[in-house]
Amino acid sequence: MQKKLIKVHLEDNVAVALINLVADEIVLFEEESIRIKSNVKAKHKIALSNFEIGDQIFMYGVLVGKANEKIEKGGLLTVDNVKHQIEKVDKKTDTIGWTAPTVDNWKKREFLGYHREDGSVGTANVWLFFPLVFCENRNIEILKEIFEKELLQEKISNQRLLLRSLIHDEEISSDETEQNRSTKVFDNIEVKFITHQGGCGGIRQDANDLARLLAGYVNNPNVAGATVLSLGCQNLQIDIFKKAINTINPNNKKPLIIYEQQQMGTIDEMLNAIVKDSFVAIKKANDIQRKPAPLSKLVIGLECGGSDGFSGISANPTLGHTSDLLVALKGTAILSEFPELCGVEQELVNRCTDEKKANKFLNLMNDFEKSVINAGSGFDMNPSPGNIKDGLITDAMKSAGAAKKGGTSPIEDVLDYGEYVSKSGLNLLCTPGNDVESTTAMVGSGANLVLFATGLGTPTGNPIAPIIKVSTNTEMAENMPDIIDFETGAIIRGEKSIEDMGEELLDLIIEVASGNIKTKSMLLNQNDFIPWKRGVSL
Repeated sequence: MQKKLIKVHLEDNVAVALINLVADEIVLFEEESIRIKSNVKAKHKIALSNFEIGDQIFMYGVLVGKANEKIEKGGLLTVDNVKHQIEKVDKKTDTIGWTAPTVDNWKKREFLGYHREDGSVGTANVWLFFPLVFCENRNIEILKEIFEKELLQEKISNQRLLLRSLIHDEEISSDETEQNRSTKVFDNIEVKFITHQGGCGGIRQDANDLARLLAGYVNNPNVAGATVLSLGCQNLQIDIFKKAINTINPNNKKPLIIYEQQQMGTIDEMLNAIVKDSFVAIKKANDIQRKPAPLSKLVIGLECGGSDGFSGISANPTLGHTSDLLVALKGTAILSEFPELCGVEQELVNRCTDEKKANKFLNLMNDFEKSVINAGSGFDMNPSPGNIKDGLITDAMKSAGAAKKGGTSPIEDVLDYGEYVSKSGLNLLCTPGNDVESTTAMVGSGANLVLFATGLGTPTGNPIAPIIKVSTNTEMAENMPDIIDFETGAIIRGEKSIEDMGEELLDLIIEVASGNIKTKSMLLNQNDFIPWKRGVSL
């Protein structure tokens, strides 16, 4: 018989409904009977005691809100009767010890990756095209059409077949379009294209941040080399971009082909030169072969998006255990989304390996929050309508569950946006909570693969890094099979433990990192890239 309620932490005074509950239903929980006061949908929370106005509400063992109204035991927590509240944190107060999980089964395991001259190893082999300024987006799009049609010709999509059928008023089957499918010219290199809306028109800090982000993409071990387009007069000058690369990796030896339109005459002349030069470089990069590499060469980003009331119970803790396993194997993990760490700062600060890192984290959090308040909002406005509908009613509640992605290992380093990972182990990276902005940033900081937990379904992908989608529940995974790679609903049903699921996920990571399995976002050719614009337009 499936459990109806779960209390995540011993000190919690609320429980999560694992299934739909009805008003006046009697639920036996922790050896006492609780009368449900109203209909409660699965994933939402009920009070385990009577709350008076101002009473504090705890979940995951931390303060996540306070009662705005009286709430009876068995009553439903809502955005109307609960308000966001967190503990104030100003310093490191303790050092939390860590017992690493047993990793004997993986110590000799390897993945097949692309070895770079600096010692890093990629899970993909990508030639990347991108602009330094939005003025070059059109040229990038032209090049994308040229290269994709000639190098990556694939079967016509079902939607193009449908439109063709409608145009000609007759059904056209996929068999009739096989002549439109050809073998890829190169089997060992992917060609990807990035566009963005930055590089000029804003404050200089935004141009510098974008330079660091793009330099991080070039330095990412999944990238073999890049073709870069510049207009010439923009804020993000070529020398700023080159300096950013040199700061990350002074010994960078990857091929970079850079063009400045204002120095090259007509668009036609420039595009002809780009096609010729890039083809030669791509052909050479195609010679790089996958070779065995230890799991310590993996750098995983930890993301969640479209979160629901089960995220902090199933998918996120699964990611956390996988992160702990990888850290124990001397690998690297990146936890980002600072607005979704609001309320769990004390634990994270105490997990930092020294006070300098702890203070950097607190300063970045405080500065971020001040900028949000100055813009007329606050971290308490973070939960989306989808989050609230599925049981995440305060930012602190969402954050306490989101932080579970980071497992329990020590925090070895704290990075500001655009800084590149230099230490193995768990790293904190300052990013927004926006799914794509955060994922974009983690890959720019060195993640060669991203784990993405979702409870509602999110189709996010990335141009250069595989993204493994992990669903919190089985229903959504079955409803969106073209998006989800791995599901953790068995945890909710009590059929498997978090540790079991974390180990299974690590096995999947090895297969994806080796190129044996393509993730759903790769099959969809979902290539999202959104830089974080911290400043204003001028």
